[in-house]
This record gives sequence, C-alpha cells and structure tokens, in this order.
Amino acid sequence: MSKIKRITIKSKRRNAIPGSSPGIVELTENALEPRITVYSFNQKDYFAEEAKNASELASLLKQHQGLTRWIDIRGLGSLELLEFIEKEFKIHKLVLEDIVSTDQRPKLDEYRDYMFAVSRMIYINDNLEIESEQMSFLLMKNILISFQENYNECVSPVITRLEAGKGAIRTAGTSYIMYALMDVVIDNYFHLIYRMGDELDIIEELLYRKPDKSIMFKTQEIKRAMILVRRAAWPERDKINDMIRNESPLVSDETKTFLKDAYDHCMQVVDLVESYKDVTTTLIDMNLSIISNRMNEIMKVLTIISSIFIPLTFIAGVYGMNFSYTDPQTGKILHHNMPELYSPNGYVYTWAVMIFIAVAQIIYFWRKGWFK
Repeated sequence: MSKIKRITIKSKRRNAIPGSSPGIVELTENALEPRITVYSFNQKDYFAEEAKNASELASLLKQHQGLTRWIDIRGLGSLELLEFIEKEFKIHKLVLEDIVSTDQRPKLDEYRDYMFAVSRMIYINDNLEIESEQMSFLLMKNILISFQENYNECVSPVITRLEAGKGAIRTAGTSYIMYALMDVVIDNYFHLIYRMGDELDIIEELLYRKPDKSIMFKTQEIKRAMILVRRAAWPERDKINDMIRNESPLVSDETKTFLKDAYDHCMQVVDLVESYKDVTTTLIDMNLSIISNRMNEIMKVLTIISSIFIPLTFIAGVYGMNFSYTDPQTGKILHHNMPELYSPNGYVYTWAVMIFIAVAQIIYFWRKGWFK
C-alpha cells in the first residue's frame, strides 16, 4: 500500500504595529545576512562576482561599465545594504518597506525611472513544508535587482542559462531576466500542483481500500495548499498582464512576447488549482460517505442481531418469572398463573419454539437481501 507523505504549510505571520508610519524599514528578527552576487554580461562577456556588504557592492558597480547587470540579493538582514540601494538608485522608502515586509501579494508598481514588482515563490523544502517566499524586483534600464528571503537555489536555472549564453537571455535586456525569474516562479507552481496531484491519487487509492479520518485531514491540507497557490497565481497573472500592456521602455517588445506565454501558463495554473480543489472536495465527501456507509452496515448487523434476540429474550423473560401454578400452602390451583411451568417437556418445547423463531427470522432477512 502506498504511503502518504505528510506535507504541511509553513506558517509565517507578520507582527505589524497598527498605526505605524508608512515607509519605515524594519527588519524581521529572522532576517538572514545578505549574500550578494553581481552578474555582468552582454552577448560575448559574462562576469559573476560576489560582494559581502554595501561597500563591496559599490566597488563592483564601478566595474564593467556598459554591461547589463543583475544584482542577486539573498537575505534581507542588512539595513546598511538597503539604505545604499535607496541612495544609489533613488528608490522610494515605500518600496523598501514592501521589500522587507515579506507578506506582499504579487504586484507591479511603476515609478519614473524604475519598476517595482513582487512575486511569490512557492516550493517544498527539505522538511516537507510548503514555503511561500517573497521575491522582489527592481527593474531599471540596464540593472535588475532581485531580493529573496532565503538562500534557496530556485533561480539556479536562470543562472545556468546566463552562463551558457544561449538564446536571448544575454541580449534581451534586464526585462527579459526578470521574465525568466518569474517564469521559474510559475514553473514551481506547476511542480507543486503536480506533486499535490500525485498525493491525491494516493489518497484516492487508499480511500477505496481503507477509509480513515487521517485521509480526510491530509486531503484538507492539500486543499489549503491549492488555495495558497491560487492566492499567488491570480495576482501573478494580473501583474504579467500589466507588464504586457505597459508602455514603459523598461519592458521591451521582445520580452512582452515571452510574457504572453507566461500569462498563459498562469491561466493553466489557475485552471489546475480549481480542478484539484474540486477533487479534494469530492474526496472529502467520498470519505465521509464511505465512513457513513460502513457505520450503516455495522448498524444493520446490530439491528439483525437485535431483531433475532428480542423475541427470544421476551420468551425467556416470560418463563423466567416462575409464577407457581399451585399455592404451596393450600394446594389450590391458580388458573391465571403459568400452567406450562410444570409441563413434562416444557424446557424442550421452549427451545424448539425459540430456535424456530430465530431460523424463521434469519430466512426472512436473507430473502430481503440484508446479508448481502
């Protein structure tokens, strides 16, 4: 029998202070120290250099002038780095607040010299927990800055393509790099949905073999995961649609062609999520129905047993009262007491009657189909 792996949703809550002033950048307690990698490239050249802090990043930005740059930042635990980015690229404080507040929904905000976008990367970590991580983007003319909460390697396919230098990834500009990263996000949605689909197949198989309440709990967890993906995929679709319709020169026409394909993928994700949500609801209802039918079968068996023994118990109760047929002191016959009490074969006759009644009931129930 297949075994269901327990995949849970990793919960994250934001402890926001009501009424706090907007634009205040407050790092969370669990924020990781940033790992910074600067990718500088064009059609022929490619450089990947690491920086440990804001000053090293400033030094790297002075090198390789004229090349397209992607600054990959993993970890949001440095206020100094965020302040450097704010001053160096003239980023609004509200944008920095959204970057460190990692519970944002996917969106696209347009400013005069740059665009700010948010995506949600959803994946299964090593502890079999579904984790929803925020990815933020600052899109400028020749620079793309991406921010991740953790050190995971979800964007490694884009790095591999950059190293290989094949296709349009080095020549289509920063908007194409941003599209490639968002495409990885959407591909992870497919991976998670198909993984949940496999779990639903296992649940359905177990449901026919041995329904159990744990199956219902597992199905409900999968339904919650589908809702989580849907909450990310719907606004992601709207964000991509905004980029396609946007007339800003930051998003090239070549990139818009690929964004249309990403938009279609988002629609497929939403359709799959809705389909699997219906499957989870059906499995939960089926599980309850099977358990209810099993209970009905048990009650039917108990009813048959009770129906057989009720008349037998009645007979035994009547003849167990032991009312004497004669008065033990006067010897007078008591006509309204039990004349059968002293019959020579009364015990045998009583058993015969009880067996006959039981057999007759069993035959009757069998003909009615109660034993099927």
